[in-house]
Amino acid sequence: MKNYLKKIFIISSLFIIVVFIIFVVNQTVQVINIATNLNPIFGQIALYSLLIVYVILIFILILIFFRLPQALKPPEYNHSTELTIYLEKLAKRLRKNKYLKNEPLNTRRDIEKALQILDEETDLAIKRSATTVFITTAISQSGRLDTFMVLIAQFRMVWQVATLYYQRPTLREILNLYANVFATAFVAGELNDLDVSQQVEPIITSVLGVSLTSTIPGVNVVASIVTNSLLTGAANAYLTLRVGVISKKYCSSLVKQERQYLRRSASVEAARMLAIIVMNSAGNITKSIINAAVKSPGKISRDVLRSTWGKLVGKGKVAPEISGE
Repeated sequence: MKNYLKKIFIISSLFIIVVFIIFVVNQTVQVINIATNLNPIFGQIALYSLLIVYVILIFILILIFFRLPQALKPPEYNHSTELTIYLEKLAKRLRKNKYLKNEPLNTRRDIEKALQILDEETDLAIKRSATTVFITTAISQSGRLDTFMVLIAQFRMVWQVATLYYQRPTLREILNLYANVFATAFVAGELNDLDVSQQVEPIITSVLGVSLTSTIPGVNVVASIVTNSLLTGAANAYLTLRVGVISKKYCSSLVKQERQYLRRSASVEAARMLAIIVMNSAGNITKSIINAAVKSPGKISRDVLRSTWGKLVGKGKVAPEISGE
């Protein structure tokens, strides 16, 4: 599975590079044609000038990449010489962190305490991203657009997590983090151990106080819309939380972690966070959907919608008010 997705990534990267090269060649030909129409000599000058510029740019990019500092990677074993060196480098980096200005960073215990502070800040950033994903995808229900939005949100979230721990991550560090996070979340464990519906449904059921498989007499259509929306949003939020937690664990770990352990522990922590997000946001989503149904023409009465609202938001957890009079 990992090798298969690696091949897909390589092929996709090559395709993007080829498309970019075709674009550059096309634009170069147009510039040369314009210069040649003015004067053939101008065309030759434009051709050689652009070639020189391209070669210089490629050389600079290669030089910058190979001169980048190595990523700060945790050692594989605890209580090793490599760990001592790693702690020294990590402490030097953490002293520049704005969240740790008054924190001592002299011992391993000090560093662990400092990382816990960063963990708390990271949890807030992860929950904000997951809440945004939960609300937007639950309401939009636009399929491919939702997938694109979720991926963008996850990439942005991983960048935020990296900057919280690394402050100014180098290109190698951020590429290494992205590769490890998404390999752990979606590749290394193979998705057989990640049944999102089994993870999400019990959480929504416990928060809303109603089974998603049950029916509400007279309002099956509305109930179906609401529950499907909540399931979609919660599933996307859960995957976002999982990616965020894995990112946090990679950035805060003092020793190299096994991917299988990271994957399982991240699933548990993501489920706990998801329950809080659903509890805080499900009511607003349900209310928005029902308000839209009230405002649109249809055969569903307001009394029935109010009944649906009261049953789906968890037996009085949210005030059963429906606007749109």
